[in-house]
Amino acid sequence: MKVTTTLARCVTPDGTPMVLQEHDGQHYLKVGGVQLMSTTASSSEQQMAEIACERVGGKARILIGGLGFGYTLKRVLELCGVDAVVDVAELLPEVVEWNREHLQHVNGRLLDDPRVRVHVADVYELISKASGNPYHAILLDVDNSPDPLVQKGNGRLYGRDGIQLAKAALRAGGRVVYWSANTDKGFARALERVYPRVECVSAKAYPKAKRFTHTLFVGDRD
Repeated sequence: MKVTTTLARCVTPDGTPMVLQEHDGQHYLKVGGVQLMSTTASSSEQQMAEIACERVGGKARILIGGLGFGYTLKRVLELCGVDAVVDVAELLPEVVEWNREHLQHVNGRLLDDPRVRVHVADVYELISKASGNPYHAILLDVDNSPDPLVQKGNGRLYGRDGIQLAKAALRAGGRVVYWSANTDKGFARALERVYPRVECVSAKAYPKAKRFTHTLFVGDRD
């Protein structure tokens, strides 16, 4: 019987226990006992990067909200040029530390790629300051879904003001992609009131999954 090893633990700002675990060579992040991500299921994060990078050139400026296990970052770096700038905003310093300490062989080494700038900060703050130097693409994977939220503070990203703020942080022709574990017709309608083109893309958790369980909400700016 293979043992599950707890590699690290902490408490989130709202007091919820968070642990990083390893079992049979795979890694899992759990918050409050609920698994939020694992190295066994990263297809939707990679698809998110592919959709976001369809419209960017070699000197792209890209913002990723949520580091996780680095699979979105990995695919973005594979797709963008050597002159790209990729800002990664991660609210929890422990997630950055665990990637560097325990997940180097997964994607942690990518944090030292010269194109990458890691910000231990709320992505909302970076979006708020970006209108003077906007992004070609913004990728937001900061919560389980617009509704229900894991962290209540993330709600401002999904409301009308947050959606408009993200649009203002994009260059002309820029694209925003929101990751969600669920479909959400209300959020899709909210995006349609701000962006001229919106698409809801179904995504699988892993390549051989029988069902599409996640949704990628895509908004394109003129």
